Formats: sequence, structure tokens, C-alpha cells
Amino acid sequence: MTDRPTPARTAVVLGGSHSGMLAARALADVADRVVVVERDALPAFPGPRKGLPQARHAHMLWSGGVLAMEELLPGITGALREAGANRLPVTTDIVALGTRGWFRRWAESHHVILAGRDLLDATVRARVLADRRIEVVERAEAVGLTGTEAAVTGMRIRPHDGPERTLDADLVVDASGRGSQAARWLTALGLPPAERREVDAGLAYASRLYLAPAAARDGFPVVNVQPDRREGGPGRAGFLLPIEEGRWIVTLCGTRGGRPSPENDDFVRFAREELRHPVIGELIERAEPLSDVAFTRTTVNRRHFYERMPVWPANFAVLGDALAAFNPVYGHGLAVAAQSALLLRDTVRRHGWAAPGLSRLIQKAVSRPVGAAWDLAIGQDVFYPGATEQGPTLRDRLVTAYVDRLMYTATGSGRIARRVTDVTSLERGAGVLLTPSVMVAAAVGPLKPALTAPPLTSEERKAAGLA
Repeated sequence: MTDRPTPARTAVVLGGSHSGMLAARALADVADRVVVVERDALPAFPGPRKGLPQARHAHMLWSGGVLAMEELLPGITGALREAGANRLPVTTDIVALGTRGWFRRWAESHHVILAGRDLLDATVRARVLADRRIEVVERAEAVGLTGTEAAVTGMRIRPHDGPERTLDADLVVDASGRGSQAARWLTALGLPPAERREVDAGLAYASRLYLAPAAARDGFPVVNVQPDRREGGPGRAGFLLPIEEGRWIVTLCGTRGGRPSPENDDFVRFAREELRHPVIGELIERAEPLSDVAFTRTTVNRRHFYERMPVWPANFAVLGDALAAFNPVYGHGLAVAAQSALLLRDTVRRHGWAAPGLSRLIQKAVSRPVGAAWDLAIGQDVFYPGATEQGPTLRDRLVTAYVDRLMYTATGSGRIARRVTDVTSLERGAGVLLTPSVMVAAAVGPLKPALTAPPLTSEERKAAGLA
């Protein structure tokens, strides 16, 4: 008697951006064929595309996401560095004004990868599509799921140059981003609506690209000015990220009543006069603008709690911004997508394609990094007027009060700063902030006196023209 051959497995991934490409790479390790369906024509080299307008704004890839990407694409950090991306140690190269004061620059505990979104996507995409098991159907619209409420069997797509057709699949993964139609598709199959929560601080943000002064094009830190919610009124923030080719990408943002202008002529003024400290404005007025201001209001925090649904169809999963979209100012979307893709692969490997409820297991697994980033994102946003219909919950208030105390302590305690960045980097869960030693330290407060000015070194100030 001969063993039966293992059936070939096909996976379909909706979306060819960061989440979709990493999901495709994850599935290539456990499937025989992966088909990526993308509405845009994907550029061969780093460049803009219609379906990714947020690429014009700043992006940060925290080390929790970098580690997940390395598992999926060994050597990707080196490839990004070779392409021009920067690797900055945290908090060594972070100059940040938090709610309770300036943070000190402690020895490296974690790191971030900084690059323009076009460069990041193109580098990852080239590595993913080098795998012959992965193919792309470009300029095609995902129309709807096939199957029943019990099991999805494939995806209906409408190519730009032909009639609608069906892609049969053993697993469909929706990584199509904020515009996902998964909720509508599921109800069309007969499933009940999923629980959903939105927290909309009314934030708008404006970004502009600059060429840094010549002496500041290598080794310059991130500069971040955060709002102080306790002051009342709108929350205004700004951050400057050093990216490839000696450029700075600068994003300014504000909630209702305090939004930045989309006008080029008002960008420096807002940075100098509207933020809690003028340092970003002082830096960019000495730099050369390379682009017009890009402006957006697409910043709402939106989470679908698919993992809580009483029933869930086999052969379907949702991840990335299609599952939970975060206010981009917190910089966690890229890392969560990478961690979710890794969990997708590992869940299929651990349980096998034939495991009962595999799709539900996937959905529960990816809810873990989503939940961690969600708590970080809404911890501030939920308190701005109009962010939610009911206002902050009791849990929101308790969590935020404790986190605020931790942030205050972190301004003058290297140990607590490291515990905080354990969580903000998404390398560890929030449980590390609830140990007895951390809680005692939070009660004691910072061990060093408050800083009175941005902790830029004299060399950095001179290089940027501030000395």
C-alpha cells in the first residue's frame, strides 16, 4: 500500500502592500502556491502608487516588527540598510518630549528602522516575489468571497482587462488595508456582524520631505514633540525622522481645533509656534524642502473583533489594517503586520491545514499583537473630545493614569524607560509593566531631575545649524 500524496494547497492574499507581501511570504512556507491580488500596478522600483497615499507620510518600523520580518525574510535588515534605510538605537538616538517632560537618551535597549515607505515596500516586495511559489495578479479588484458561512472556498476577482473570475483557495487572507470589505463579505455569506470599535481623535496630519543640512545627514536622531493631554484643548504633535539619502521626513499633526494646514507656507510656522516646543521648527527652517506638504485626515483607530465572533468560516483570515487600523502617529502598523504574518505561518505549521477551526486559531493568534498596539494607540486618543460616542471607559481611565505615571518615571529612570520601550517596541507584552518592581518604581517616580531643554548633543546642534 502506498501513501496518498499530500494535496496541493493554494492560498490567496488580498493586498500587495506591506501586510499582504509579508502574509504571502509566511504562507509560502506552508502552501504550495500563493496568489496575491492587488488593485494597483506594483512599481518595479521604489515609487508612489495610487493605493498607498499614506506613503507620503513618516513611517517607523519598531524592532518587534523587525525581528518578525527577519524570521520571515532572513537578512531583510541588511537589505534595507544596503538600500539606504537607517537603523537607530532606542532610546539613544531619540530626542522626545513626552507628556511629562523630556526623556533622557539611555543606552540602546531596542531599535527602529527608518526609511521612506516606497523604499521599505520595494525592498520587501523584491525579496518576497523572488520566491517562485508566489505570484501576483495586478490591477484586479477583489469582489467577494465564495463559499458559505461555514467555509470559504475562494475569491471572486475582477481583472482590469477581463471578465470576473474565481480563484479557488484553501485559505483566503484579507490584508487589503483600511478599505477592506471583509465585514460586508462575511454578512453576505450569512454571518452576523462583527463587533467593532472606533476611536477618532479627529487628527489630521501634514508631512513634508526635507534635505538635511550637510553636516546632519548622517547619524542625526529622531526628534519627537508629543502633546500634553492634561492641558486641555487640541493635541498637537510633530516628529522628524532621518531617512535615506540624507533626508528628513517631518510629520505635524493636530486634533480638532488644532490641525496643521496643508499649505507649504504654514508648515514651519506650525512647527515653531503650535507645538509644545519649537525645536522641530528650528531644525526644518534650516533645511531645504524637497516636496510639497502631503495632508490627510485618515487617522481613525478602527478595530474589528473578529476573534470574538460566535461563528467563523473555515479557510478565511483577516490581518493588518483590514483587521485593526491604528492612528499612524504611534508607528505600530508596520510592526503589527509583520508579527501577524509570522503568527499566521506558525499557527498553520503548528496545527496543520486539516486542523478543525484553523482559521479561528489564526484569528485569535493575530489578535495578540493587535491588542497590544490597540491599547497603546487609544490610550491617548480616547480622551480627545468627540473621539468616541460614550467617552473613555473606566478601563481606559485606569490604564492611561498608570501609563502616564510610568512615562513620568521614565523621564528620569533608565530601568523604567527600558520597560516602557519593551512594550512600545512591541518586543514584549504589557505584562512587564505590571511587575511589583515596576509598580514600586512608578510610585517612587523619576530618579533624576527633569531636563529643561531637548537633549541634543552640542555636535548635533552644530550640525543642524542650531549652535
